[in-house]
Amino acid sequence: MSLPSFKDPSLLLRALTHRSYLNEHPDTGEDNERLEFLGDAVVDLVASAILYHRYPDMREGRLTRLRAALVRTEQLADFAAALEIGARLRLGKGEAETGGRERLTLLCDGFEAVVGAYYLDSGLEAVRQFVEPILVTAADHILQAEKDVDSKSQLQEWAQAERSQTPSYRTVAVTGPDHNREFTVEVALGDEVMGSGAGRNKQAAAQAAAEAALRKAGQL
Repeated sequence: MSLPSFKDPSLLLRALTHRSYLNEHPDTGEDNERLEFLGDAVVDLVASAILYHRYPDMREGRLTRLRAALVRTEQLADFAAALEIGARLRLGKGEAETGGRERLTLLCDGFEAVVGAYYLDSGLEAVRQFVEPILVTAADHILQAEKDVDSKSQLQEWAQAERSQTPSYRTVAVTGPDHNREFTVEVALGDEVMGSGAGRNKQAAAQAAAEAALRKAGQL
């Protein structure tokens, strides 16, 4: 699994340039935030089309849940890691020294920026050919492991049956610029923190926290 070849290598370079690098090298050019914005939409579109054609008997609600699981931060970060995008990112010294190359949001953004850049470079069909193998493999795994199931509902059912408690969720951190927030949410049963998760909105972060709690409880 490797990055595609670009007709215009400068697009790929921009896709791998974090804003922290520009802070230290202001004459470099543009960071990857605009490409990430574009890539986010392209990934959603391509994923939707792939799922629509691959699972012709799947109902709209399940397709929506499967797509959400497929394009969430953690999953896209996994794609980025497989493509070794973290090692290729151009980061500021401080960002690199504090673990930026392994940070889920930076990896996710890097993957989306690469997709956005490749869309500009070679078009939608080229993007589809690039991402379809990894999306299909991930989608099949998600279905097999039932990772598209509503983790919050599953956790609530388990907690009430086994602990006679209702999970409580708390937002513990909000980071990133206004257009690209990352929320971190913790879920607890009584005084015990069962798990935490991150996402681009509170709902996604809560779902990730619930999944972590289910894993801790041995339910996944």
